[in-house]
Amino acid sequence: MNNTAISIEKTLAIGGDLTVNRLGYGAMRITGKGIWGPPKDEGGAIGVLKRAVELGVNFIDTADSYGPHISEELIAEALYPYPEGLVIGTKGGLMRTGPDEWPVNAHPDHLRKALEGSLKRLKLDQIDLYQLHRIDPIVPAEKSFEFLQQAQEEGLIKHIGLSEVDIDIIKKAQDFFEVVSVQNMYSVDNRKWEHVLQYCKAHNIVFIPWFPLAGGNVTSQQKLKKIAEKHNATVHQVALNWLLNHSDNILLIPGTSSIAHLEENMEAISIELTDDDRRELNSISPQ
Repeated sequence: MNNTAISIEKTLAIGGDLTVNRLGYGAMRITGKGIWGPPKDEGGAIGVLKRAVELGVNFIDTADSYGPHISEELIAEALYPYPEGLVIGTKGGLMRTGPDEWPVNAHPDHLRKALEGSLKRLKLDQIDLYQLHRIDPIVPAEKSFEFLQQAQEEGLIKHIGLSEVDIDIIKKAQDFFEVVSVQNMYSVDNRKWEHVLQYCKAHNIVFIPWFPLAGGNVTSQQKLKKIAEKHNATVHQVALNWLLNHSDNILLIPGTSSIAHLEENMEAISIELTDDDRRELNSISPQ
């Protein structure tokens, strides 16, 4: 039986024209506890952002709600003027009322303020990738989509994505604009959105999993640990590598406030999982 390692495609194109490395960086964790307020070590957070770019990261994911505002401000402080080819994706549609509190607000009036604030904080004239953070249960999705369509026509947004959505919402959004990315919770042990991932792959939509290691059950952890030990790697590295192997439209955004952890995450792409490894990981019962 063939048990060779398969090389991983290392880049993908967002919207067909923004080529990025598939190991990006998620800038949520550079804020304070509960994703609220400034980090304890602002210099350390800036150091992580700079080191990420040094290591080849050219896609950074953030949101106006991270802090709120803090993540975007730190990105600009650390990296502006931005190096050529760096893509910053941000999001709007959530409000903050306190640590770990995330009420949804995707009303066009709120989205307008969120977008204008993000442009100002990031020191940009146009957001490369702007994602609707959540569908608002009170505001009709069409109203949110109409705003995003208008903002794109105004040149404030280059590409548009969605977060935590099913296929029916993607299709509805596509009546207003091209959906170039979907950011849903997904991991080797949490494949609730597998059908969305496969839809995205079939339609050239980038899939950005958040929470790429859900914690799962004991059995999944044991299988991950076994393979990690075989490759002299960490469980987290194996979980990230599985995602890169699983589908070539996946763009990873592991987040951390530690340079050591960042460097560890970036090494995940060099692991060479065999066919047997992948079969073992694929056999994990999704939660």
